[in-house]
Amino acid sequence: MRKQGYHHGNLRQALIDAALELIREKGPTGFTLSEAAKTAGVTPAAVYRHFDGREDLIAEAARQGFEMFADLMQYAYDKGQPSALAAFEATGRAYLAFARKHPGHYIAMFESGVSLNRDPDLAAAANRAKAVLEQAASDLSQHIPTNRRPPASMVSAHIWAMSHGVVELYARNTGTASPFPPEDLLETGVGIYLRGLGLIEPD
Repeated sequence: MRKQGYHHGNLRQALIDAALELIREKGPTGFTLSEAAKTAGVTPAAVYRHFDGREDLIAEAARQGFEMFADLMQYAYDKGQPSALAAFEATGRAYLAFARKHPGHYIAMFESGVSLNRDPDLAAAANRAKAVLEQAASDLSQHIPTNRRPPASMVSAHIWAMSHGVVELYARNTGTASPFPPEDLLETGVGIYLRGLGLIEPD
């Protein structure tokens, strides 16, 4: 196992990086604090100077992940402007891209069982990411008559769930063979959903 080590007071981040490496390899419950310490190149006692336990360490990894995720989602949303449709579709693609590029963070965020409300900073970071997709859904929903317009929070939740499903089934190398590239599955799924809402024309 590679020892990452630390210097100049970066022990806290070294432990987080070690946890992310172990999460990728063994899952969020497949390692101990002692293993995290060993991977970081420090003694187990050093961990408790910064974290109360493994869940606290994973929660911080999740918080950092949500901060990165929110930034990526905001970038995708902004890049899609001024088209509400392009911005909305870009946020969906950003979800998949993040899961591919940062699997350790993604698992800590969505699969560790850590409550997002255990820490105000973690909750704020998660809500910021959620708000970007909800804003994109709200922008797009303005094209639906008010008497037929679903809540933007529902639309964003549907797309979030669809994105998560594609990631879990086909984009994480879980052994489930995908009949099509994950990006294509997500894009066509979103397209079918938006057609159902009357937001894009049938082919």
